[in-house]
Amino acid sequence: MKQYFSFQWHITDECDQRCKHCYIFSGDPCRKLDSMTWKQMEDTFYNCLDFCEVYGRLPYFYLTGGDPILHPDFWRLLELFHEHHVPFTIMGNPFHLNDQICRELKTFGCQKYQLSLDGLRETHDWFRKPGSFDCTLEKIGCINRAGIRSVIMATVSKQNRMEVPGIIDAAVKAGANIFAFSRYVPSGGELDTSMTPKEYRELLAICDRKFKEYEAEGCETYFNKKDHLWTLYEYETGAFQIPSSACDGLIYGGCNCGNCHITILPTGDIYACRRVADSKVGNIFEDRLADVWITSMEAYRNYDGFSKCSLCKLKQFCRGCPAVAKGYTGDFYGDDPQCWASEENGLLMPNTEANQNESYSA
Repeated sequence: MKQYFSFQWHITDECDQRCKHCYIFSGDPCRKLDSMTWKQMEDTFYNCLDFCEVYGRLPYFYLTGGDPILHPDFWRLLELFHEHHVPFTIMGNPFHLNDQICRELKTFGCQKYQLSLDGLRETHDWFRKPGSFDCTLEKIGCINRAGIRSVIMATVSKQNRMEVPGIIDAAVKAGANIFAFSRYVPSGGELDTSMTPKEYRELLAICDRKFKEYEAEGCETYFNKKDHLWTLYEYETGAFQIPSSACDGLIYGGCNCGNCHITILPTGDIYACRRVADSKVGNIFEDRLADVWITSMEAYRNYDGFSKCSLCKLKQFCRGCPAVAKGYTGDFYGDDPQCWASEENGLLMPNTEANQNESYSA
């Protein structure tokens, strides 16, 4: 089976919200809102298909913005996806969803619709806008009734980490099919978001207990342990073991940057990772994506370049989040600020020249 390649495609910056942690408006709340023309979207789509043909991958699109449904050619683009039998997920807002809209999304092949909860009512609405929390929970039902899998994603920081258990309860009660969270990446310096490794590990332990309690009750929500530091936590608790058949020359999991994911912005700019502000590697309107993957993406596949992860037993499976490391330290290959791996807990090897010269590749 061919491996899927994911394209996080931002077709427009237009949005009903001005979230305090949004990358689009970080540092410039009055910036010009960009959107692709239909011709640009069509060319982008076929450029992505060409990439998959060259490298033997299957395309999967995460269609987003802004809110992609606000683009005037949104439905026309879905027709193109449907015509080519290309699967996709939408990452958007809840405000324009109803039963009819969700049924139409399903007709065009939408597999999942991702919404966000970044705290309980007061906190979430502070991050986003008044009424957003209740609207998000309400529209989960519309998504589910249409046969689309509903996803709730939370962005966790120091400000809202203690509300995560309550967010889980709210998502489960509303019937979300999937729940996950990732960590906030500083982009404009406007929020105090730093968590210590101890604080973050404690949060994972709390969530792990809650997930297991719900699973024991027969809860149908799937808890996606998206953050790669879950691998570190589960290695410590015995839930994850390094396979005896693992080959030293391969990367099996962890960050997808440089491996099976890219981001495309409404300006056409291609980013290795949307969460890394200076990771532009080309422009989809000017460059053949298949060429960019070779000429500009190698810088994100230097697995020996990680200052800490290169010395860790879990290097092939975790590597934390380089975007978080970049946001806090300015170095993509720097230490993940919430990682608690150390020589003391037996995960880090001594920092020797022999260890640093080991070769890993995607």
